Amino acid sequence: MTLPDSEEFDVVVVGGGPAGSTLAALVAMRGHRVLVLEKEHFPRHQIGESLLPSTVHGVCRLTGVADELAAAGFPRKRGGTFRWGANPEPWTFSFAVSPRMSGPTSYAYQVERSTFDHILLKNARRVGADVREGCAVLDVVADDERVRGVRYTDADGHERRALASFVVDASGNKSRVYQGVGGTRAYSEFFRSLALYGYFEGGKRLPEPNSGNILSVAFESGWFWYIPLSDTLTSVGAVVRRELADKIRGDQDKALRALIAECPLISEYLADAHRVTTGQYGKLRVRKDYSYHHTTFSRPGMVLIGDAACFVDPVFSSGVHLATYSALLAARSINSVLAGTVDEPRALREFEARYRREYGVFYEFLLSFYEMHHDEDSYFWQAKKVTEADRPELQSFVELIGGVSSGERVLTDADVVAKRFRAGSAEFADAIDEVAGSADGSMVPLFKSSVVREVMQEGGQVQMRALLGEDAEAEAPLYGDGLVPSADGMLWCEPRGTGASDPAAGDAPGRAGE
Repeated sequence: MTLPDSEEFDVVVVGGGPAGSTLAALVAMRGHRVLVLEKEHFPRHQIGESLLPSTVHGVCRLTGVADELAAAGFPRKRGGTFRWGANPEPWTFSFAVSPRMSGPTSYAYQVERSTFDHILLKNARRVGADVREGCAVLDVVADDERVRGVRYTDADGHERRALASFVVDASGNKSRVYQGVGGTRAYSEFFRSLALYGYFEGGKRLPEPNSGNILSVAFESGWFWYIPLSDTLTSVGAVVRRELADKIRGDQDKALRALIAECPLISEYLADAHRVTTGQYGKLRVRKDYSYHHTTFSRPGMVLIGDAACFVDPVFSSGVHLATYSALLAARSINSVLAGTVDEPRALREFEARYRREYGVFYEFLLSFYEMHHDEDSYFWQAKKVTEADRPELQSFVELIGGVSSGERVLTDADVVAKRFRAGSAEFADAIDEVAGSADGSMVPLFKSSVVREVMQEGGQVQMRALLGEDAEAEAPLYGDGLVPSADGMLWCEPRGTGASDPAAGDAPGRAGE
């Protein structure tokens, strides 16, 4: 079949979720031609409803959608409440623990993803991106030198081509577009879980001021999430390790009720609730939450962002954060290359190093989080810990966070990693005990914990830059010859003091619509 004449763009984005719509907006706002190909029609159902502040007050402020989110009526999330660890009583983690997130930006939202994702996609269209729904990407168009574009079927089922300087795969964890970048997908031996979830009306809420918090509760077979999406609607999911997959097979309604019965706190919160059985929330669903990372996030002409590049266990609500943060990093790299201020290899190296580091920080935080649970009677928690794992698992993690993936941590010895995990886990567990036993609910012990401080560091920096712009404090490069964000957060530039000017202050293209 002869294909129609190809269209040409600066960037083709595969997928219109938070990662794809964020990148599309940030690149289109620089005046570049952006095509977004989304196989579904929005609004559509999606999981991952709990956000972190850096997405709300950082990335979404840069894309210009923060005020619309504020007006959408989403419940405010001030932190997380956990029944986790050795302490039998729930304890609360507040975003205000971080000085960078204290004050008016020390909250996020719990969102209905059908609404949230649609707001972001419409914003990408509004700032200049060409958004086409009902279009499924078949494959990338590539030669020996680089990726040149994609083949896709349009909403009428006709096959077409779109050529571009860059293809960005933001299609999530289920598509196979990521294979066009080369490399392989490496799965974690530790975080391999399955989630069974549904929605309930009339569930109990946490006491104020934490009624909007996510409630995460460990129990013998795994852990539950309990996310308030409105005054009455709650997302409830049970996460179990793959060894316990039989617990969610067969009659899913019966399986979920049995898991709820295993967990007294969740049973209490759902005592007067009933499960939604109609509409977009009427179906029980199973999600495979296997953590993984791709061995390369880019090649000439192509970049992976969001779940196409990596995914980590969702207990700390990191999914949308990693999606939008990776989109911001990739957009800076693409904008810089298209503006001619940074060469492509260096720009993509900056993107990949920073994204791998952020993924590694959350991975390490979650390892510490899981290590602190000491229920000896629980099969789930007796699962192999990474600090006791065979060397291949540790070596895989060393490769993830060491060397080029994280310039300030050149780690080559798996035993060193294991010792640091044990030390960090012990420090974190002690901090939790202090918070849980504190009469005034002080968060200071948590912020002093290295794993908490590090996991909040980059998100806080993104927020500060979005809020303060040129008045934000100067950032240091991540590694030796690394780059730093421009004053407006849209490009990479040389660190101050190198004699190079900030490209954001030059003759870059204006924002779409100006």
